[in-house]
Amino acid sequence: MDIKLVVAMIRRDRLEQVEKALQDIGVERINVTKVKGYGEYHDFFARNWMVEEVRIEICTRADKVEAITAAIMNAAHTGLPGDGIVAVLPVEQLFLIRTRSEATPGEFWPRSGS
Repeated sequence: MDIKLVVAMIRRDRLEQVEKALQDIGVERINVTKVKGYGEYHDFFARNWMVEEVRIEICTRADKVEAITAAIMNAAHTGLPGDGIVAVLPVEQLFLIRTRSEATPGEFWPRSGS
């Protein structure tokens, strides 16, 4: 099973565009979390120097990674500092809690294959 985890940290105001782009390419399952952080541009002297962003996580087949990362980067891009990052990580095992068994691509991605 060749599964990857795509993790992106993006501007909060770009989330709607990213969600739409992912839906357009058939991604059916994503997790979104509000996070705070800072990158190369930060102001430690400001009272609240961390920036509010969103973290997107998508488990997917390896053959879908390129389309997913491109969709995220295209939709999240503003050209300004703080646009965010995208990381791709290997997934060693994936389990379904409902069945208490290791997931197969057919179980986890039964429809569109995202």
